[in-house]
Amino acid sequence: MNITVNQQGSSKVAIIESPDILIEDVQSALDLMATVRYNEDCDKILLNKSNVTEHFFDLKTRIAGDILQKFTNYQLKLAIVGDYDGYDSKSLKDFIYESNHGKQVFFLNDQQAALDALHSV
Repeated sequence: MNITVNQQGSSKVAIIESPDILIEDVQSALDLMATVRYNEDCDKILLNKSNVTEHFFDLKTRIAGDILQKFTNYQLKLAIVGDYDGYDSKSLKDFIYESNHGKQVFFLNDQQAALDALHSV
């Protein structure tokens, strides 16, 4: 796992690059949050969709809700960059839409849009 920090003013975003799935469950999400917060002093994380288990995007598993609740509890912001057009689930599309209009979690198609969103909150 490689972490670089993008800073704009006092806003710092940890950009995570890895060929591995980094978020498989709540514990792995907590481990990632702790690593970023304590090693990089960041409370905003940007990672690729490929670093998140596919089960996350099946809302029936409740993994997404459990993980995102931890991000909220620990006051970390998250942007997941990837292509979401391949999902047919209306509930997932609604979830992504609502998330993108909030200030906590973003599901965006490109890294620059994700950085802009994270730096704006």
